[in-house]
Amino acid sequence: MDMTKESCRKFVEVLASNAPAPGGGGAAALVGAIGTALGNMVGSLTVGKKKYAAVEAEIVALQKKCDALQTELLDQVEADDIGFVPLARAYGIPKDDPNRDAILEEATVTACAVPMHVMELCCQAIDAIAVFAEKGSRLAVSDAGCGAACCKAALQAASLNVFINTKSLKNRETAQALNDKANAMLDKYCPLADEIFAQVRANF
Repeated sequence: MDMTKESCRKFVEVLASNAPAPGGGGAAALVGAIGTALGNMVGSLTVGKKKYAAVEAEIVALQKKCDALQTELLDQVEADDIGFVPLARAYGIPKDDPNRDAILEEATVTACAVPMHVMELCCQAIDAIAVFAEKGSRLAVSDAGCGAACCKAALQAASLNVFINTKSLKNRETAQALNDKANAMLDKYCPLADEIFAQVRANF
């Protein structure tokens, strides 16, 4: 079931239940989409204003990019659910099955794919929000700060859904490669999101 088509209240209700999905990965994707939309809101309140005519073309182009990011992040809510299914099935394979380890390994790598993609999308969103915060309407700059905070939270949350899976991988080279990729994004974009937040906060 695509939980993004349910009400916010229903999503939170199911999230709090013992249902296997949505979980942290799906929640991270939704929060990332919300953060991206907040940045995009700054763009919407900038376009058409004479004061910002010099940056309008850049803002409009950025809005189109964020429209696509929002859609892609929302798509990851269901994708995370689907990506978890093979892993759940693999854990149900009898331990004496000679194929269990190989199936479990493959399913674990698959389970890393969506949260890793959510991280990548959040990084792109933070880059976009940095521009909205710098060049967008000063009347809406607080929304850029909110968006940066949300996307940072989504980035961090998604990373934990990568790390919990890489921890159990038998192939440590694969695990290390995935961990390195995730850590590189955290190391670059968490400070950038913090910088955006600090710059916005300095306006008040």
